[in-house]
Amino acid sequence: MTDIGKSFRMRRLSVAGDGRYLFVPLDHSVSDGPVVSQARWNGLLRALVDGGADAVVVHKGRARAIAPDILRHCALVVHLSAGTVHAADTDAKVLVGDVEEAVRLGADAVSVHVNLGSDTEHRQLKDLGTVAASCDLWNMPLLAMIYPRGPRIADPHDPALLAHAVNIAADLGADLVKTSIALPMERMAEVVNSCPLPILAAGGPPDGSDLVSHGTSLMLAGCRGLAVGRRIFSSPSPSSLVARLAAVVHAAEAGTTPHPSTIATGAA
Repeated sequence: MTDIGKSFRMRRLSVAGDGRYLFVPLDHSVSDGPVVSQARWNGLLRALVDGGADAVVVHKGRARAIAPDILRHCALVVHLSAGTVHAADTDAKVLVGDVEEAVRLGADAVSVHVNLGSDTEHRQLKDLGTVAASCDLWNMPLLAMIYPRGPRIADPHDPALLAHAVNIAADLGADLVKTSIALPMERMAEVVNSCPLPILAAGGPPDGSDLVSHGTSLMLAGCRGLAVGRRIFSSPSPSSLVARLAAVVHAAEAGTTPHPSTIATGAA
Protein backbone atom coordinates (compact mmCIF):
# COMPACT_ATOMS: atom_id res chain seq x y z
CA MET A 1 0.00 0.00 0.00
CA THR A 2 1.26 3.48 -0.87
CA ASP A 3 2.41 5.57 2.08
CA ILE A 4 0.31 8.63 1.29
CA GLY A 5 1.77 10.77 4.07
CA LYS A 6 5.32 10.17 2.89
CA SER A 7 4.29 10.82 -0.73
CA PHE A 8 2.81 14.19 0.24
CA ARG A 9 5.92 15.14 2.19
CA MET A 10 8.28 14.02 -0.57
CA ARG A 11 6.32 16.17 -3.01
CA ARG A 12 6.72 19.22 -0.75
CA LEU A 13 10.49 18.68 -0.67
CA SER A 14 10.65 19.55 -4.37
CA VAL A 15 8.95 22.88 -4.97
CA ALA A 16 8.79 22.36 -8.73
CA GLY A 17 7.46 18.83 -8.29
CA ASP A 18 10.18 17.44 -10.54
CA GLY A 19 11.98 15.27 -7.99
CA ARG A 20 14.95 17.65 -7.95
CA TYR A 21 16.13 19.29 -4.75
CA LEU A 22 17.98 22.41 -3.63
CA PHE A 23 18.44 22.17 0.14
CA VAL A 24 20.10 24.83 2.29
CA PRO A 25 21.50 23.36 5.52
CA LEU A 26 21.51 25.86 8.38
CA ASP A 27 22.40 23.40 11.14
CA HIS A 28 25.91 24.85 11.41
CA SER A 29 24.82 26.85 14.46
CA VAL A 30 25.22 23.69 16.57
CA SER A 31 28.42 22.40 15.00
CA ASP A 32 30.30 25.65 14.41
CA GLY A 33 28.40 28.62 15.86
CA PRO A 34 25.81 31.16 14.66
CA VAL A 35 25.04 31.21 10.95
CA VAL A 36 24.14 34.92 10.99
CA SER A 37 23.24 37.38 13.72
CA GLN A 38 19.78 37.00 15.24
CA ALA A 39 18.75 40.29 13.66
CA ARG A 40 19.46 38.86 10.20
CA TRP A 41 17.93 35.40 10.72
CA ASN A 42 14.41 36.03 9.40
CA GLY A 43 15.81 38.06 6.53
CA LEU A 44 18.09 35.19 5.55
CA LEU A 45 15.20 32.72 5.59
CA ARG A 46 13.04 35.01 3.47
CA ALA A 47 15.91 35.44 1.00
CA LEU A 48 16.29 31.67 0.66
CA VAL A 49 12.57 31.19 0.08
CA ASP A 50 12.37 34.09 -2.39
CA GLY A 51 15.34 32.67 -4.28
CA GLY A 52 13.66 29.31 -4.71
CA ALA A 53 15.21 26.97 -2.13
CA ASP A 54 13.28 23.70 -1.90
CA ALA A 55 14.04 23.14 1.79
CA VAL A 56 16.02 24.43 4.75
CA VAL A 57 17.65 22.13 7.30
CA VAL A 58 17.63 23.24 10.94
CA HIS A 59 17.62 21.76 14.42
CA LYS A 60 14.37 21.40 16.37
CA GLY A 61 14.77 24.46 18.59
CA ARG A 62 15.50 26.72 15.64
CA ALA A 63 12.49 25.29 13.81
CA ARG A 64 10.22 26.43 16.66
CA ALA A 65 11.37 30.01 16.08
CA ILE A 66 10.44 30.13 12.38
CA ALA A 67 7.25 32.04 11.64
CA PRO A 68 4.95 29.81 9.54
CA ASP A 69 4.49 32.46 6.85
CA ILE A 70 8.23 32.50 6.09
CA LEU A 71 8.31 28.93 4.77
CA ARG A 72 5.27 29.40 2.57
CA HIS A 73 7.02 27.93 -0.48
CA CYS A 74 9.82 26.00 1.19
CA ALA A 75 9.97 22.69 3.05
CA LEU A 76 11.30 22.14 6.55
CA VAL A 77 13.85 19.43 7.34
CA VAL A 78 14.62 18.88 11.03
CA HIS A 79 18.15 17.62 11.66
CA LEU A 80 18.37 15.00 14.41
CA SER A 81 22.17 14.66 14.77
CA ALA A 82 24.63 16.90 16.56
CA GLY A 83 28.27 17.35 17.42
CA THR A 84 30.56 20.37 17.76
CA VAL A 85 34.02 21.43 16.66
CA HIS A 86 35.02 21.55 20.33
CA ALA A 87 34.54 17.82 20.96
CA ALA A 88 37.40 15.42 21.62
CA ASP A 89 36.16 13.53 18.56
CA THR A 90 34.77 15.97 16.00
CA ASP A 91 33.61 13.09 13.80
CA ALA A 92 31.25 11.77 16.50
CA LYS A 93 27.52 12.50 16.10
CA VAL A 94 24.70 11.79 18.55
CA LEU A 95 20.93 11.94 18.22
CA VAL A 96 19.44 15.04 19.88
CA GLY A 97 15.90 14.73 18.56
CA ASP A 98 13.43 12.18 17.27
CA VAL A 99 10.87 11.77 14.52
CA GLU A 100 7.89 12.37 16.79
CA GLU A 101 9.24 15.81 17.71
CA ALA A 102 9.70 16.59 14.02
CA VAL A 103 6.10 15.54 13.31
CA ARG A 104 4.86 17.91 16.02
CA LEU A 105 6.91 20.71 14.49
CA GLY A 106 5.30 20.17 11.07
CA ALA A 107 8.50 18.95 9.43
CA ASP A 108 8.46 17.62 5.89
CA ALA A 109 11.51 15.40 6.51
CA VAL A 110 14.22 14.61 9.04
CA SER A 111 17.95 14.11 8.55
CA VAL A 112 20.63 12.05 10.27
CA HIS A 113 24.41 12.42 9.96
CA VAL A 114 26.81 9.47 9.65
CA ASN A 115 30.60 9.71 9.34
CA LEU A 116 31.77 6.51 7.68
CA GLY A 117 35.18 5.50 9.02
CA SER A 118 34.90 7.41 12.29
CA ASP A 119 35.59 5.86 15.69
CA THR A 120 31.86 5.97 16.48
CA GLU A 121 30.65 4.73 13.09
CA HIS A 122 28.83 1.77 14.67
CA ARG A 123 26.72 4.03 16.88
CA GLN A 124 25.92 6.38 14.04
CA LEU A 125 24.82 3.50 11.82
CA LYS A 126 22.62 2.21 14.61
CA ASP A 127 21.08 5.68 14.98
CA LEU A 128 20.38 5.84 11.25
CA GLY A 129 18.64 2.46 11.33
CA THR A 130 16.61 3.40 14.40
CA VAL A 131 15.45 6.69 12.90
CA ALA A 132 14.60 4.96 9.61
CA ALA A 133 12.28 2.59 11.47
CA SER A 134 10.57 5.51 13.20
CA CYS A 135 10.26 7.32 9.87
CA ASP A 136 8.46 4.29 8.46
CA LEU A 137 6.04 4.43 11.38
CA TRP A 138 5.28 8.12 10.82
CA ASN A 139 5.56 8.18 7.00
CA MET A 140 8.34 10.73 7.32
CA PRO A 141 11.02 11.07 4.60
CA LEU A 142 14.58 10.53 5.79
CA LEU A 143 17.64 12.31 4.44
CA ALA A 144 20.88 10.51 5.31
CA MET A 145 23.89 12.82 5.39
CA ILE A 146 26.66 10.26 5.04
CA TYR A 147 30.30 11.05 4.41
CA PRO A 148 33.60 9.14 4.35
CA ARG A 149 35.16 11.08 7.22
CA GLY A 150 37.39 9.71 9.91
CA PRO A 151 40.87 8.43 10.78
CA ARG A 152 40.50 5.38 8.52
CA ILE A 153 39.63 7.37 5.40
CA ALA A 154 42.55 8.04 3.09
CA ASP A 155 40.60 9.79 0.33
CA PRO A 156 37.13 11.19 1.19
CA HIS A 157 36.48 11.85 -2.51
CA ASP A 158 37.19 8.31 -3.73
CA PRO A 159 34.27 7.28 -6.00
CA ALA A 160 34.22 3.67 -4.78
CA LEU A 161 34.12 4.80 -1.16
CA LEU A 162 31.33 7.30 -1.90
CA ALA A 163 29.37 4.58 -3.70
CA HIS A 164 29.69 2.44 -0.58
CA ALA A 165 28.49 5.34 1.58
CA VAL A 166 25.37 6.16 -0.43
CA ASN A 167 24.39 2.51 -0.67
CA ILE A 168 24.59 2.20 3.11
CA ALA A 169 21.99 4.97 3.22
CA ALA A 170 19.80 3.01 0.80
CA ASP A 171 20.22 -0.27 2.67
CA LEU A 172 19.37 1.25 6.06
CA GLY A 173 16.15 2.89 4.89
CA ALA A 174 16.84 6.48 3.81
CA ASP A 175 14.79 8.16 1.08
CA LEU A 176 17.41 10.72 0.05
CA VAL A 177 21.15 10.84 0.59
CA LYS A 178 23.54 13.77 0.83
CA THR A 179 27.24 13.10 0.38
CA SER A 180 30.56 14.56 -0.70
CA ILE A 181 31.57 14.94 -4.32
CA ALA A 182 33.81 12.51 -6.15
CA LEU A 183 37.09 13.72 -7.56
CA PRO A 184 37.64 14.02 -10.41
CA MET A 185 34.09 15.31 -10.57
CA GLU A 186 33.14 13.45 -13.74
CA ARG A 187 33.39 10.25 -11.70
CA MET A 188 30.38 11.38 -9.66
CA ALA A 189 28.33 9.61 -12.33
CA GLU A 190 29.70 6.29 -11.03
CA VAL A 191 28.42 7.11 -7.55
CA VAL A 192 25.00 8.11 -8.88
CA ASN A 193 24.70 4.98 -11.04
CA SER A 194 25.49 2.73 -8.07
CA CYS A 195 22.61 3.90 -5.89
CA PRO A 196 18.79 3.69 -6.08
CA LEU A 197 18.30 6.86 -4.01
CA PRO A 198 18.30 10.48 -5.20
CA ILE A 199 21.76 11.87 -4.39
CA LEU A 200 22.26 15.46 -3.24
CA ALA A 201 25.83 16.69 -3.60
CA ALA A 202 27.08 18.49 -0.51
CA GLY A 203 28.80 21.84 -0.38
CA GLY A 204 30.72 23.81 -2.93
CA PRO A 205 33.87 23.22 -4.97
CA PRO A 206 36.88 22.37 -2.78
CA ASP A 207 39.01 24.92 -4.60
CA GLY A 208 36.57 27.77 -3.94
CA SER A 209 35.75 28.23 -7.64
CA ASP A 210 32.37 29.25 -9.05
CA LEU A 211 29.54 27.53 -7.23
CA VAL A 212 26.99 27.70 -10.05
CA SER A 213 29.31 26.05 -12.58
CA HIS A 214 30.16 23.45 -9.98
CA GLY A 215 26.49 22.71 -9.39
CA THR A 216 25.83 22.45 -13.11
CA SER A 217 28.55 19.83 -13.51
CA LEU A 218 27.11 17.78 -10.66
CA MET A 219 23.60 17.85 -12.11
CA LEU A 220 24.99 16.81 -15.49
CA ALA A 221 26.69 13.89 -13.71
CA GLY A 222 23.26 12.69 -12.60
CA CYS A 223 22.86 14.12 -9.11
CA ARG A 224 19.26 14.85 -8.21
CA GLY A 225 20.07 17.94 -6.23
CA LEU A 226 22.45 20.13 -4.28
CA ALA A 227 22.77 20.80 -0.55
CA VAL A 228 24.70 24.03 -0.05
CA GLY A 229 24.89 25.91 3.22
CA ARG A 230 27.90 28.05 4.03
CA ARG A 231 28.55 29.29 0.51
CA ILE A 232 24.94 30.51 0.38
CA PHE A 233 24.41 32.02 3.83
CA SER A 234 27.79 33.78 3.74
CA SER A 235 27.07 35.23 0.28
CA PRO A 236 26.42 38.99 0.04
CA SER A 237 23.27 38.13 -1.96
CA PRO A 238 21.85 34.77 -0.83
CA SER A 239 18.59 35.19 -2.74
CA SER A 240 20.34 35.81 -6.05
CA LEU A 241 22.72 32.91 -5.56
CA VAL A 242 19.89 30.54 -4.60
CA ALA A 243 17.93 31.63 -7.67
CA ARG A 244 20.85 30.74 -9.97
CA LEU A 245 21.35 27.39 -8.27
CA ALA A 246 17.62 26.64 -8.38
CA ALA A 247 17.63 27.31 -12.12
CA VAL A 248 20.42 24.76 -12.55
CA VAL A 249 18.78 22.13 -10.34
CA HIS A 250 15.29 22.34 -11.78
CA ALA A 251 16.33 22.71 -15.41
CA ALA A 252 17.77 19.20 -15.23
CA GLU A 253 14.42 17.40 -15.31
CA ALA A 254 13.68 18.71 -18.79
CA GLY A 255 17.20 18.01 -19.99
CA THR A 256 17.91 21.72 -20.30
CA THR A 257 20.66 22.14 -17.72
CA PRO A 258 22.67 25.15 -18.90
CA HIS A 259 26.30 24.61 -19.76
CA PRO A 260 28.54 26.30 -17.15
CA SER A 261 29.87 28.74 -19.75
CA THR A 262 26.37 30.13 -20.36
CA ILE A 263 25.49 30.87 -16.74
CA ALA A 264 25.96 34.37 -15.33
CA THR A 265 28.18 34.08 -12.28
CA GLY A 266 28.35 36.24 -9.22
CA ALA A 267 29.49 36.28 -5.64
CA ALA A 268 29.21 32.76 -4.23
